[in-house]
Amino acid sequence: MAIANGDFVRLNFTGKVKETEDVFDTTYEEIAKEADIFFDEKTYEPIPIVVGGNHLLPAIEEAIVGLKAGETKNIEVDSENAFGPRNPDMIQLIPMKEFKKQGMTPYPGMKIQSEGTTGKILTVSGGRVRVDFNHELAGKDLVYDVEVVEIIEDDIEKVKSMIKLHYSYPDMDLDNAEIEIEDKICNIKLEEIAKFDQKSYMDVTFARFRIAKDIWDNMDIEKVNFVDEFEKKAPEADEEAEEE
Repeated sequence: MAIANGDFVRLNFTGKVKETEDVFDTTYEEIAKEADIFFDEKTYEPIPIVVGGNHLLPAIEEAIVGLKAGETKNIEVDSENAFGPRNPDMIQLIPMKEFKKQGMTPYPGMKIQSEGTTGKILTVSGGRVRVDFNHELAGKDLVYDVEVVEIIEDDIEKVKSMIKLHYSYPDMDLDNAEIEIEDKICNIKLEEIAKFDQKSYMDVTFARFRIAKDIWDNMDIEKVNFVDEFEKKAPEADEEAEEE
């Protein structure tokens, strides 16, 4: 079975800057450690995507069409089809006082957030800070080594793969997820989300919409329901002892 648009697949990949061969992203833990880009909070394993779903760069998704499970491919993506050219207008001078208002001490290489965009401080001179808001890979040609680990055929596993992509957190146990598909309706019951704060709850809501959209667009399903269940917790033993 060869990959076609709309297929659910799991991929391993390593992305490098073509000119320097510096690794900037990978699904392999060992490679991440060797490249000094390892993060403890990240899970290193094959990533699930829908081909043509814009989960990876479109150039990568187009290049894997026709591959089979177990096959690999070296994909070159020029800057125009990767993260675009560098835009001089995205380099801004920000008064030092703006950083002081936030209790921040800027330094070259420091990354900051502004209106949802990440910027990298280039220079700090006198009362002005020069910040580059271009994507860090803008203007660079890239190379991806991609391995097709699996083409997912089971509908329940397809749904789980989208949960894993958009919603999963480190201690989530998808083996215990309750997923039912009947009459073009998909019901999904996961762990309770009462422990999340308000910001996390909003993130969960957005993630659920993305999960539902990928399911609508690529499966014969018209409605997705997320079922939340909250159970009253029994008093802890030590609390009961204190009451006695």
